[in-house]
Amino acid sequence: MEYRIERDSMGEMQVPADRYWGAQTQRSKQNFVIGGEIMPREITHAFGILKKAAAIANHEIKPEKMTDEKLAAICKACDEVIAGKLNDHFPLVVWQTGSGTQSNMNANEVIANRGNEIAGKKLLHPNDDVNMSQSSNDTFPTAMHIAAVMGIEDALMPEMERLIETFKRLEKENDDCVKSGRTHLQDATPIKFSQEISGWRNMIEKTLEMLKLAMPGLKQLALGGTAVGTGLNCPKGFDVAVAKAVSEETGKAFVTAENKFHALTSKDDLVFAHGALKALAANLMKIANDVRWLASGPRCGLGEIHIPENEPGSSIMPGKVNPTQCESMTMVAVQVMANDVAVGMAASQGNFELNVFMPVCIYNFLQSVRLLADGIRSFNDHCVSGITANREKMSHNLHNSLMLVTALNPYIGYDNAAKTAKLAHKENISLKEACVRLGFLTPEKFDEVFHPEQMV
Repeated sequence: MEYRIERDSMGEMQVPADRYWGAQTQRSKQNFVIGGEIMPREITHAFGILKKAAAIANHEIKPEKMTDEKLAAICKACDEVIAGKLNDHFPLVVWQTGSGTQSNMNANEVIANRGNEIAGKKLLHPNDDVNMSQSSNDTFPTAMHIAAVMGIEDALMPEMERLIETFKRLEKENDDCVKSGRTHLQDATPIKFSQEISGWRNMIEKTLEMLKLAMPGLKQLALGGTAVGTGLNCPKGFDVAVAKAVSEETGKAFVTAENKFHALTSKDDLVFAHGALKALAANLMKIANDVRWLASGPRCGLGEIHIPENEPGSSIMPGKVNPTQCESMTMVAVQVMANDVAVGMAASQGNFELNVFMPVCIYNFLQSVRLLADGIRSFNDHCVSGITANREKMSHNLHNSLMLVTALNPYIGYDNAAKTAKLAHKENISLKEACVRLGFLTPEKFDEVFHPEQMV
């Protein structure tokens, strides 16, 4: 491998000749050989966005330092970062400095070196030009918020909306389908299958609204706070100008944070948003479990719905097909719930003027967003969209449910209804036969008041 010499304030470093990163990135790469978790690409791309926006804001405020030529070179290099063309030049792991300083410098060095290559001369300095008016302490929190917003709004929310539409279709298709309800995993009073599905739909709708409530906080940017929130070395108006530039680049309404001391040290906006992600995960766990319970069988389970058969389910039992999409969705939910612990604990480490657990915080946050978006897409496309009701089995279970006796409460009272159900169960006879045998109602009166399909 060929190397070149790069320099920083600590001296010289050998850097692979075909890589744009510099001395500080190389030091981090060598000093933190920990795990295999690379800084999320969403953060890499967010750095491209914020560095481009910072250059635009600096050019607007102090064009004598951020010249047209420098601006053009930085913007072109940033566009390549945003497009993912330079991903291989961002090698650093999550387990580095808690401020994300090395990832900020990674971005500065790559953009400077690539910008110099574009310009055809040594035009840009990583710190003086690409990092102008910035600190790692305000850029990394900014990258976190940009990445979080784009992940939720562009990847997750559309998949949630697609799942909602699938549930709406299933509701219409099954509005005439009455089945046994269940509480405590025991038989309960009847319910329309469409009503059961409506509960699933509303779970997704509710958590979608929760996520929307979290967006205003995530759209506040720390840029302009610099090292400790005072804005040192940052020109007046830079924070507003850079937020405007980020908004124009992303098409989203980002604003500068009202209080930069809060923006640098507190990650409560991410905690709040991840709480909504955890709520979504909890709801998806319930929905996926409901689906696999209802589809259990095919002969010895509930068997009230059919789900798509996607792949063989057993290496030894021929013909077996398992609810694999449900299992995948529930595992995603477990991971998101675990991530919530990491996000919350990381957010608690805002020591004085800076949180120093930011990489692990955003790593887990973005993993949750990514897993939920992908998981919902897979669950919707390969399972939920193909659900059909086993109407025969639903009707059979409904009419054999002892909890239909609840309809008799107004006519014979709770205690007598309980006696009827117990006798029917003990003797393995119908509710009608038990009620008549006990003398509570005549056969004619029973038929008059007992209509399971009308109990919904």
